[in-house]
Amino acid sequence: MNICVFLSAADLDDRYTRPAREFARLLGKGGHTLVWGGSDVGLMKVVADGVQEAGGRLVGVSVEFLSAKARNGVDEMVVAKDLAERKRLLLEKADAVVIMVGGTGTLDEATEILELKKHGHTDKPVVLLNTAGFYDGLKEQFRRMEDEGFLPRPLTDLVFFAEEPVGALAYLEESRGVE
Repeated sequence: MNICVFLSAADLDDRYTRPAREFARLLGKGGHTLVWGGSDVGLMKVVADGVQEAGGRLVGVSVEFLSAKARNGVDEMVVAKDLAERKRLLLEKADAVVIMVGGTGTLDEATEILELKKHGHTDKPVVLLNTAGFYDGLKEQFRRMEDEGFLPRPLTDLVFFAEEPVGALAYLEESRGVE
């Protein structure tokens, strides 16, 4: 399975890097491919290292203004002209999506895939990995959107909230019929 991971390129402390590394190892050991923003810095590097060390493939989609930070030695690297093209390419190459901790870029990518799902333009499974409760506030906001009628579909149709890496990958494999 090609699993797109949206996540931060920032250097983060162990409460975020440890679960990211664990997810990366599970992804690689499962024979899956990481599709990610292509950067070789911060949490993006942690995940790419973990997948590669565990025998998984790496497919990066960088963007022109960040291409100096693109990782070398990957199975495939594409450089998009802008962020909109980057998001489109990431989603095209993915069978499933995992949203890890991140900033505004990660949030932008997350809302894009959820909007596509909401309107029936994709049926790819989406997991929000709520490491260290990072997305508790967003989870509450999504529930409020659902409760107050802002979502035309049940929240559970749009995204699965996982608290641990093993649960995130198990959900994706079950959703895609991978054994």
